[in-house]
Amino acid sequence: MAPQVKFSVFRPGADRIHYVQEEDVRILLSRLPIEVWHRLRAVHFNDQSDTRLLGYVNRGRREIALCALPPRVGLTKALRNGQRAEQFGARRGHKWPAVAVRRFMLYHVFLHELGHLQPVRKNARSLRLKFAREKLAEDFAVYWCSRLWSEPFSHPDPVHNPPPAEEIQSLLL
Repeated sequence: MAPQVKFSVFRPGADRIHYVQEEDVRILLSRLPIEVWHRLRAVHFNDQSDTRLLGYVNRGRREIALCALPPRVGLTKALRNGQRAEQFGARRGHKWPAVAVRRFMLYHVFLHELGHLQPVRKNARSLRLKFAREKLAEDFAVYWCSRLWSEPFSHPDPVHNPPPAEEIQSLLL
């Protein structure tokens, strides 16, 4: 039986918006094996972001928070390990379309934070040493993103698949 994940939404201030919704996260979790996310207790959509913070895991390593962002945002500086803006459907150096921001928040930020919930040392003396740190969380996100996007997923929302080849070509022109 799948564990119940609770969701909470905090209304963002000013003009900031939540690009990802509860349904998006539920769809992503349904695509992952339960062993990967069984520790997840709650997902919070809040407005705790600064210019670099897109999401985080609480100290108990059981809850993930995804932060609200401005309506026009470029996330090129947040890319890591050879990632390109085009792989999410955006153009480098420009403001990202909403679908590209949503892809990035789900298939990179959320998966990265989920990577922090993965135990790597069962008998560690502290929580900090028991769970995956940045490098392993990043590797986890890259692995699962490429694995999920390697097989087509039939869904009307384009955020759950990589951008089609013609969309990427138009970005490179």
